[in-house]
Amino acid sequence: MSYVVEMLNIRKEFPGIVANDNISLSLKKGEIHALLGENGAGKSTLMGVLFGMYQPEKGTIKVDGKEVKITNPNVANRLGIGMVHQHFKLVDNFTVTENIILGSEPLKGFVLDIDKAAKRIEELSKHYGLNVDPHAKIEDISVGMQQRVEIMKTLYREADVLIFDEPTAVLTPSEIDELMKIMRNLIKEGKSIIIITHKLKEIKAVADRCTVIRRGKSIGTVDVADASEASLAEMMVGRRVSFKVDKTESKVGNTVLKIDHLSVKSNRKVLGLKDFSLEVKEGEILGIAGVDGNGQTELIEAITGLRKAESGTVLLNDEEITNVSIRSRIDKGIGHIPEDRHKRGLVLDYTLQSNMVLEVYNKPPFAKFGLLNESEMKKYAKNILENFDVRSGEGADSIARTLSGGNQQKAIIGRELELNPKLLIAVQPTRGLDVGSIEYIHRRLIEHRDQGNAVLLVSLELDEVLKLSDRIAVINNGELVGIVNAAETDENEVGLMMAGVSKERSV
Repeated sequence: MSYVVEMLNIRKEFPGIVANDNISLSLKKGEIHALLGENGAGKSTLMGVLFGMYQPEKGTIKVDGKEVKITNPNVANRLGIGMVHQHFKLVDNFTVTENIILGSEPLKGFVLDIDKAAKRIEELSKHYGLNVDPHAKIEDISVGMQQRVEIMKTLYREADVLIFDEPTAVLTPSEIDELMKIMRNLIKEGKSIIIITHKLKEIKAVADRCTVIRRGKSIGTVDVADASEASLAEMMVGRRVSFKVDKTESKVGNTVLKIDHLSVKSNRKVLGLKDFSLEVKEGEILGIAGVDGNGQTELIEAITGLRKAESGTVLLNDEEITNVSIRSRIDKGIGHIPEDRHKRGLVLDYTLQSNMVLEVYNKPPFAKFGLLNESEMKKYAKNILENFDVRSGEGADSIARTLSGGNQQKAIIGRELELNPKLLIAVQPTRGLDVGSIEYIHRRLIEHRDQGNAVLLVSLELDEVLKLSDRIAVINNGELVGIVNAAETDENEVGLMMAGVSKERSV
């Protein structure tokens, strides 16, 4: 059997943690091989070793049967290995072409030959069905399109093996379908793919084989056609996982959040949210469904104080807060799990301890006479990290940026729930989380609702909105299309409303 890549008995350690403990993985030519595991299981680390970002303490790598030493990503590129990272590595104010050629610029004499590159990118784009505009600026294109630019970067460097790290974490359902198509095209053209993921549905849809790792150890490799979602989940988490959400009928109380005729400008200086009205009550989860970029960000940022409202009002427990400071909104009982955990959720170069007290460090017991009480801060942080099973090398002393994306997410959710907010705004709360963690977070959100709090849930995962919400408000192009009871609707109806087809009866 000929393998394009073999990783044999790889061991990789970081301070306080063995990320990869004697893991082997082999990739056949022309296959899509899934690498499945929980958050922090060591998936990204293993692929980082293959891409030359880390050097293993032990083990060998073979490419096309020959043993190689991959000392850095340039060596990986030369060996025909390309990686599409979970957090894209693109320069926002450069064009698509400038980003793609960065580091391997084509020269005509001593002059940069951009036109030649743009032409080649256009040809590649057509060939693989990527539809990328070589002249667009990164900051002006959608997240899905940015990902295609990352794919194009690897193809431009003539990669034969492509590694995708959590490629669907930031995509809308239709973009995910498109990506699956692109992957199949790549295989047709003789490429081989490794996809790091914890989404079982996607593995079943595109992968041929799947290697499962748990807590740094290899659990085994299976043929996807013979495995069920439930059996894969059990291999990954080590126990049976429930895909259903258990919840009782909601007992609604008073209105906690009242949004009245709110209009908010987007980054493009036009109205991203138009004349929007909505109420969220105690004891309910109100889900917002919509395709990404239809006003969700503007709505959330106006409620949390990150963006100014043009007109209309935001009321919290009958008190107007439209223009009050962010800190006083937090003090009045708003918790916020933000859409972008890196930009808005964490200070990446702070420890977890500092990140856990960001909203409360100025209050007792953490502050006394203007001095910080380290031991109280540590106790508080440790409690959150234990409750939410946040895995890191050095506990509360770990620097936030060293955690896997899913563990960063759990830390943020733990911090926000610890404040027991009257209104919890949860934006993409389970983005990048594995099935075991999703199950836990869903349970916590429902508990929060059952304690008589209000939850405003924004998610691009339609089945998550349908499962968790009591009522669903559908947003399209910055306007409210309608509100439906979750128990009386289905994916088709909400999908149509997301496309702007308004519903005659509203609740």
